[in-house]
Amino acid sequence: MQIQQIALITCQSLGNYTANADSEDERLYQFLKAKELPVTWQVWDDPNVNWENFDAIIIKSPWDYFDKIDAFYAWLNELESKKCKVLNPVKTLRWNADKLYFKDLEAQDIKVVPTVWLEQGQTFDATCIFEKLKAEKIIVKPRVSGGAKNTFALTKEEAVAKTQTINQLLQQEPFLAQPFLEEIKTQGEWSFIFFNSNYSHTVLKTAKPGDFRVQHFFGGTIHTPEPPAALLQTAEQVVNKFAADCLYARVDGVALQNELVLMELELIEPFLFLSTAEGSLDRYYEALMKLLEQ
Repeated sequence: MQIQQIALITCQSLGNYTANADSEDERLYQFLKAKELPVTWQVWDDPNVNWENFDAIIIKSPWDYFDKIDAFYAWLNELESKKCKVLNPVKTLRWNADKLYFKDLEAQDIKVVPTVWLEQGQTFDATCIFEKLKAEKIIVKPRVSGGAKNTFALTKEEAVAKTQTINQLLQQEPFLAQPFLEEIKTQGEWSFIFFNSNYSHTVLKTAKPGDFRVQHFFGGTIHTPEPPAALLQTAEQVVNKFAADCLYARVDGVALQNELVLMELELIEPFLFLSTAEGSLDRYYEALMKLLEQ
């Protein structure tokens, strides 16, 4: 198959997402260009793009999709109707956008962070949620979210004080509540990166002192230790069950008693930490070429 045009998908403004981070997008773009692939950057919600003109559409950094989720779903429907080759597949992107996918993971006996689902229009009851989660502190965030937007880490007293704010947000969209895992602050959050279901590399993300958000644009720190075998094995099982046909996948979790408890399965726009592991760009390219040939 002769590849004429490949779209690398980004968004209108990367904004704060690039703060305190290397330019992963530029690094990937230059690497693929050096391999003589006909790649160009395209903004996912640009109405002037003719998506059927591309031989492949690679989702990289549509980091504002959760702010425009209805438009994002409509775009996915358009790509699907035009039978565009999308990496990752449209059905996977659609499924992964809503944290309800946790229920599918649990159905496959994958350990996930315990979750209370808060439907749109529901009233936030702090006492009830703390009782259900048996936690001293909880995380409350949108079901469709990214970049720690509208994410709160709350004690019971703080949750009671924040009830009005959360109720206002619940009028706009559904949320979820989970126990705050102290291990994120004390040990960090693991990210396992895979290309075409093959393991590539691992990072351990830690929050800056006094914060709970491990994202690099909030001052989080990236480490590259050798991952415990048991954690990696669980991450591989998750990818094999839910992302076997994906160009890229990132499994995020925390180690509890040497078991990986899943916090996110990132299949839409994860930062891939390509600068942290030697050969990661080559592995990305090899995975891409195999999928383009199919």
